[in-house]
Amino acid sequence: MSLLAFITILISAFMHATWNYLAKQSEGGFIFVWLYMAVSTIIYLPFVIGFFFIGEVQFGWMEFAFILGSAIIHMVYALTLQKGYKVGDLSIVYPLARGSAPILIAGAAFFLYEEKLSIIGIIGISFIVFSIFILTGDLRRFKQPNNGKAVFYGLLTGLLISFYTLLDKGAVSVLLMSPLLLNYGSILGQFLLMSPLALKNREKVKNEWEMNKKKAIGVGILSPLAYILVLMTMQFTPVSHVAPVREISILIGTVMGARMLTEGIGLRRPAAAAIMVIGIISVALSK
Repeated sequence: MSLLAFITILISAFMHATWNYLAKQSEGGFIFVWLYMAVSTIIYLPFVIGFFFIGEVQFGWMEFAFILGSAIIHMVYALTLQKGYKVGDLSIVYPLARGSAPILIAGAAFFLYEEKLSIIGIIGISFIVFSIFILTGDLRRFKQPNNGKAVFYGLLTGLLISFYTLLDKGAVSVLLMSPLLLNYGSILGQFLLMSPLALKNREKVKNEWEMNKKKAIGVGILSPLAYILVLMTMQFTPVSHVAPVREISILIGTVMGARMLTEGIGLRRPAAAAIMVIGIISVALSK
């Protein structure tokens, strides 16, 4: 992995952890997700219009299909993640979601994009699996309603992350779609799909905006920008390397949950996150 790719992903990771921190603070659901999608749609529209004027845009049915698929998966991901934050701590849902995805992506990328991992990469993935076990604790934790739900939604979110990452990798590296247009098309699709239900609850929309408008604006700006940087990197870097390094945000998110949200997690979760990061770096350095 090049230094440029690593620095770009690192910047993206800080943005990603920050917007997840804001989303957790809001503790909102469907309406909050729709609000920050609306913010993203409005704020990034001028950049998309400008791109059409200065860039050469090729758009057909195949590109439309990729954008629609990406929009649907991202929408389900956003709602699942927000549900996880309502039932569990940031410092357990976020690491599980982000930490489980690289394992699935690395395996699928071998078959879809012929990307291979060395023994160092395999050891790195083992570290990630081990850290998840430490993070979630023993099987008795699944009997505790809140923790069990948090683990479930965290892992389900990780599965959805792997789906949209692999799909979007194909869009930017095989179809050569613009990261900006792919991401904006996905956001616009999510916004339109969610709008009918949101507009039926105008009073809830108004109340949610009054309570969490600053958080919605923050997520609306940072979430697309963080992912655009990832998509740009995936244009010239194997997805099996990008996805794990991106999860350096796990450590950032865990620290935020422990320090800024006072989740009182002790040493176990930060230690697990640190082991996970070691595994991630191993995967990134593998050839």
